[in-house]
Formats: sequence, structure tokens, C-alpha cells
Amino acid sequence: MHNEFTAIVEKDEDWYIAYCAEIPGANGQGKTQEECLKDLSEAIGLILEDRRQDMLRGIPGEAVSALVAVG
Repeated sequence: MHNEFTAIVEKDEDWYIAYCAEIPGANGQGKTQEECLKDLSEAIGLILEDRRQDMLRGIPGEAVSALVAVG
């Protein structure tokens, strides 16, 4: 599934730091802007997968789950 999120990137001395406005807690850093965005992308993926797994644990046994694509 393809998703796009907003990355806010700032330069802090020798490092680039970034966060995602739509995913609280998703942060990245790197010596280059590309490294920083890659780090942020990996953090977003981990957070979304963790949230998905948490949600799936709470589904009642008789419920049916299905994937829905957006975009």
C-alpha cells in the first residue's frame, strides 16, 4: 500500500532532523537530508505496523477483517 506523509525537516548544526505531522512520535535524523528522510520513513513504517498489530489483537474472534486501499 502506498501512502504519503508530510515531513518537516530542519537543520540543527551538523544534523538534519525531521518529524511527521500526521504520525505523532515519528522522528528521523541524519547527516544528510536524504539520510534523515530515510530514517523518518523507517520510523513511520515501524509505528504504523506496531499500531496495526495492537489493533488486530483487540478484534473479536467472530469479526472479519479486510484491507482497504486509499488513494
